[in-house]
Amino acid sequence: MSAPTPIRIVLHRASHALEVEFDDGASYRLPAEYLRVHSPSAEVQGHGPGQKVLVAGKHDVAIDAIEPIGNYAVLLRFSDGHASGLFSWGVLHELGRDHARNWQAYLDALAANGLAR
Repeated sequence: MSAPTPIRIVLHRASHALEVEFDDGASYRLPAEYLRVHSPSAEVQGHGPGQKVLVAGKHDVAIDAIEPIGNYAVLLRFSDGHASGLFSWGVLHELGRDHARNWQAYLDALAANGLAR
């Protein structure tokens, strides 16, 4: 079964959020900070299992641009210069579906490492 496909992607610049609606009926409003610290890029995810980097200090990051990549992903250009992660439809759907759990794990990891958003 293929991943759900976005039918609408809207960048809300004032609230620093990306709204994504999928053809399976799911709709998510994802903060830019959340997307930045969970970027699928090697810079954040590492080059193998267990190498994910804890990214701190991105509370005020914004999305400057959204660039379509074929019919399968978007490249998000963040205000801090990060622009190397391709957010496939599957990744966006997963990040939306798991937002609450992922966000809490991120906040817990920051606290455990004495870091701030």
